[in-house]
Amino acid sequence: MSEHSARLLLIDDDDDFASSLLTVLETSGHLVQRASDGSTGIQMAMTEPFDVVICDIRMPGIGGMEVLQKLHAAKPRLPVILMTAFTTTERAIESMKAGAFDYLLKPFDPPEMLRVLERALHMTYASARPVPLREGETGKAALIGRSRAMQEVFKQLGSYAATPVPVLILGETGTGKELVARALHLHSSRADQPFVAVNCAAIPENLIESELFGHEKGSFTHAVARRAGRFEQAQGGTLFLDEIGDIPTPVQAKLLRVLQERRVSRVGGSQELVLDVRVITATHRDLTAMIKKGEFREDLLYRLNGAVLRLPPLRERLEDITPLTRHFLAKVAGQLGIAEPAIEREALEVLKQHRWTGNVRELENVSRTLLIEARGFPISAEMVRTLLESPPVEAPARTIAELVESSLHAAQAGTLPGGALTSAMEVLEQVLYASALRLAAGNQSQVAEWLGVSRVTVREKLDRYDLLPKRAKK
Repeated sequence: MSEHSARLLLIDDDDDFASSLLTVLETSGHLVQRASDGSTGIQMAMTEPFDVVICDIRMPGIGGMEVLQKLHAAKPRLPVILMTAFTTTERAIESMKAGAFDYLLKPFDPPEMLRVLERALHMTYASARPVPLREGETGKAALIGRSRAMQEVFKQLGSYAATPVPVLILGETGTGKELVARALHLHSSRADQPFVAVNCAAIPENLIESELFGHEKGSFTHAVARRAGRFEQAQGGTLFLDEIGDIPTPVQAKLLRVLQERRVSRVGGSQELVLDVRVITATHRDLTAMIKKGEFREDLLYRLNGAVLRLPPLRERLEDITPLTRHFLAKVAGQLGIAEPAIEREALEVLKQHRWTGNVRELENVSRTLLIEARGFPISAEMVRTLLESPPVEAPARTIAELVESSLHAAQAGTLPGGALTSAMEVLEQVLYASALRLAAGNQSQVAEWLGVSRVTVREKLDRYDLLPKRAKK
């Protein structure tokens, strides 16, 4: 049985066969509607939200191939499974080229259909479904700020949301660039359409082209099935490309072409999809400096910055720390099902004196940790000072090149028994763990997620490098 209760459309003119397949699909927990001809099936698929369409090829009037072509052109994210009792090699090839998810020969065993359906649903839920606006993260609820700087941001946001121009959001890491992008979408005429967010910095360089534009089955070694790219997934809505400055130069060229022509083709494919997508981008990098170094295309920047929105760092909006802290305490308390603790005025003053290199994201992590450690008691200034105390580690006052050079010289002189690589890596590892722990406000689970290691590994490294505050070692 599928883990999802899906809405399926079955298009088949054979009453006996359709009745049997309906029983199989409904027994598996799915909601199934049937159309007995292609014309009715197309109309139903166009007007109702189905997860998968299962269609016979040979029917009177409009056949399955025409149904596939019309649905694929209008709803490229909707998987269509074709069935037929009359097949040829050419028919199978043409069906897959035209965009069919799979092709089954009648008669088939029910488990075979259910396996194909599971794969289609997996694609629908895992890759082709857009990222929704999560509860509590709508633009109005999540964007908090009484400061003059944030009020200016809100004014710009209102102006830009009403227009279809591309928006480039600039700001340091943790300032809330994705929340602003979501707010722009929420307040636009596309609010009821998909919002798809992509962190370009988190995608390996060899996969980013496939991630953005999709790929055809067999287009590269691990392309075991067709995949809709993020542009396709965002059709009709908004595509948010976070950390746009991290996109490799070769992919920048294709991205520019897609934005200019408003068309996209999957990797390994020739069919083009006409795009209706609003593109919002964000970065913490200086794109102008990158252009001068040849790291970013100037013509691409012109395509992206139809409007520019700059987010202030938290240190420039200190009056927002109080409402933000109270918001995060209430939010986390609700998530954990515990009472929201009071926070002393002196504690808020201590928070205002912190540097906040991680900006609002760091404040949220600190608020979470304070709430957990308070155990229902008021949060005091001393609790805040203890938490914000920097780990006792000094970063090496050398560049990586200098560190490598000195390690090699020490190894050459025989004063580095463990080897240059081990020595250099230990110094860098120590700084990396210390910086991550500081940015995560002591949240070791967050450190593990950021570094891609286990929670046990984080604890071992923090103990090894003596990075834990004394209270955490007891």
